[in-house]
Amino acid sequence: MIIKLRYGNTNTFLINGENCYLLFDTDYAGTIQAFYKELKKNKIKLNDIKYLLASHYHPDHIGLVSELMKQGVELLLVDTQYPYIHFSDYIFNRDNKVKYEPIDADKAKILSEKNSREILKCIGIDGEVICTTSHSLDSISLILDDGNCFVGDLEPFEYLDAYEDNSKLKEDWELIMSYNPKTIYYAHANEKNIR
Repeated sequence: MIIKLRYGNTNTFLINGENCYLLFDTDYAGTIQAFYKELKKNKIKLNDIKYLLASHYHPDHIGLVSELMKQGVELLLVDTQYPYIHFSDYIFNRDNKVKYEPIDADKAKILSEKNSREILKCIGIDGEVICTTSHSLDSISLILDDGNCFVGDLEPFEYLDAYEDNSKLKEDWELIMSYNPKTIYYAHANEKNIR
């Protein structure tokens, strides 16, 4: 079961595992109260969310990570994302309106593309993480065996012809399509049914 949460500018998703939820992305820092309201609206308790995975470490995708980790949600950090985990710190530090604490990478569970299937299986989710770096070098997508695919800020495949140099984006979409997805979930657009 997939639950789309919309409490700011970024679509975030709860993916139902065997006994818990995996949260894919968060919104900007300062949206925690709106997040709680969205959970309540969907009859989800915070302690039902055990894991968190970020599509990439831009501010509108990781603003709540530290707050949620303090409340017991475990961050799954892909090894290719590790060098970028503090990418947004400077941006948040310049914004006097938000309270933000940098993510403690030492408290995250590190995984790789190679072992992502095994780690996800342990939480009751059949699928894997793949690197899709046309948006940013730390971008990943989550591909589930049931055909659901979460791509964060990856440009929609319909835009391929809009870019002069689209080789990296095309490569990302060819990889995703090789999994025969049925629904693509975007961070800033409505989901798209493929079949």
